[in-house]
Amino acid sequence: MAASGAGSPSRLVQYVVVRSDLVHKLSWPLGAVITQACHAATAAIHLHYSDPDTQQYLAELDSMHKVVLGAPDEAALSGLSENLTQAGVSHKLWIEQPENIPTCLALKPYPKETVQPLLRKFKLFK
Repeated sequence: MAASGAGSPSRLVQYVVVRSDLVHKLSWPLGAVITQACHAATAAIHLHYSDPDTQQYLAELDSMHKVVLGAPDEAALSGLSENLTQAGVSHKLWIEQPENIPTCLALKPYPKETVQPLLRKFKLFK
């Protein structure tokens, strides 16, 4: 995909970062992990519903763009959440209850170039 040119609108993206160890080391069913990502994405949209980028993202219902990345473990996910908070990036860290296990996080929709540098070390979830 070509980068946005001068004057062209930025592509809004909602990033979701899921712990890959849940599937690959802790043997969670794939459906349960997908459910965690859905919870986080929905919660991030709900928490930032009135945000202009969120409203624009929702207005383009048939062309929403999400990127799902993998964090290797709980420490990496929690560290990312701390880094995003320090950078002022709005997100929701989903903590599965009643187990109290951080499973994933989702950012509110942002222009890709605004947040992608903060997520560069995370690869697509496999």
